[in-house]
Amino acid sequence: MDLFAAPAGFIRGAGRDLQIGIEEHMKIWKHFVTVTRHRNMVLKHCIKAGIIWQGLRHDLSKYSPSEFIPGAKFYQGTCSPQVKEREVYGYSEAWMHHQGRNKHHFEYWVDYDPVDHVRKPVKMPLRYVKEMFCDRVAASKIYNGKDYEQSQPYAYYMRGVKAREIHPETAALLEKMLRMLKEKGEEETFRYIRNLKEEDYES
Repeated sequence: MDLFAAPAGFIRGAGRDLQIGIEEHMKIWKHFVTVTRHRNMVLKHCIKAGIIWQGLRHDLSKYSPSEFIPGAKFYQGTCSPQVKEREVYGYSEAWMHHQGRNKHHFEYWVDYDPVDHVRKPVKMPLRYVKEMFCDRVAASKIYNGKDYEQSQPYAYYMRGVKAREIHPETAALLEKMLRMLKEKGEEETFRYIRNLKEEDYES
């Protein structure tokens, strides 16, 4: 009988546990860095768009336990952790928490129609459409890294356009902004957004 077999096995097991522990801690740190880099990027865009206060408040709920814990657990690095959470559970609690607290997501703007009592998309206020644009462009930059191209936010938006529940006027404006970015670049697009007034958005 090898007297050292049990301790060696224990040490090897402890080593694996230690490795798993390090990996989990790294996911927590990487998720924190990704969220913070995204917020900083959105803030830069919001400054260019003339909505600084919204940039400062953007995505603060992502640091709450309801969003941060699953975000770290399902951290991917190349896409939102919510994608993996849906694969595992069939839904994302983090996303449901997030969309109900952040007005720059069109999913927030769904309510019961007072006439027919059916849930319908509501037209988003202009300042939140501007923030939504900043958010989408920042997400593309963070997840695509050095491979980012200014056509990517528009392409990503268009891939899900058929399944999207969004007010038609809100959709038209967001699509116009993303197409302008693709065709004319950031400088001209942010100039347009910064000068855009509520009356320009009215039907």
